Formats: sequence, structure tokens, C-alpha cells
Amino acid sequence: MSKKNVVLVVDDDAAMLRSVARLLRQFGYTSVPFPSETAFANHSEFDRVLCVLLDIDLGDGSGIDLRHRLTATGNTVPVIYMTGNDSPSVREAALRSGCLAYLTKPFSSRELIEPLKKASGG
Repeated sequence: MSKKNVVLVVDDDAAMLRSVARLLRQFGYTSVPFPSETAFANHSEFDRVLCVLLDIDLGDGSGIDLRHRLTATGNTVPVIYMTGNDSPSVREAALRSGCLAYLTKPFSSRELIEPLKKASGG
């Protein structure tokens, strides 16, 4: 069985996708970027996926709604949320949906890597 080291990154901000990909690469993770909820919608390969790093405010939808759809189809891949628009109600909805971590942008490399290590059992 191969090590799970792929992180799916869903964010409508191209600069954020590049930045996160660079950071993940530095720590030995492979990222697969998705610039929208629509682009991610048909993804079905989760065998090597460690986690989904999911923006809450996507231009074409909600990361929290996307998480609920994954769960409804029986997909239990861990999710780390990120947002630039933190509020108590958004944070509460994210935590209720089940997540590994909730990050507010900008976040440090440590804030991202620690939950990834936890997901991989490290």
C-alpha cells in the first residue's frame, strides 16, 4: 500500500493555490489544485489522498456544502478548512461539518502542516 501524501487543494484564488502547492512540496506532500467547486465536483480518485484543503468561500459555491456532499456519498477523506472571512457562525458550521482543522488566512506553515501530520499518523 502506498503512502497517502496527496493533498487536494480547492481555492478560487490562483495565488493561494500556487502558494499552498509550494509549501506542501517543501514538506514532502503532493498537491492537486482545483480552482473551483465545479472543477473538484467530478474528482473521484481518493486512494492516495491524505486530506482535502478546502476554502470555505468559493466563487461558485461553499466549501462547507462541498464537505456535506462528500460525506453524503460516503467519502470520509479528512478536510482542513481555510477562510479569509472568519466569523463565529462560519467557524461553528465548519466545525459541525467535521474537519481536521480550521485555518484563517493568512496561516503559517506550522498551522497547516501539524494537522497533516496528524492525519498521516505522524
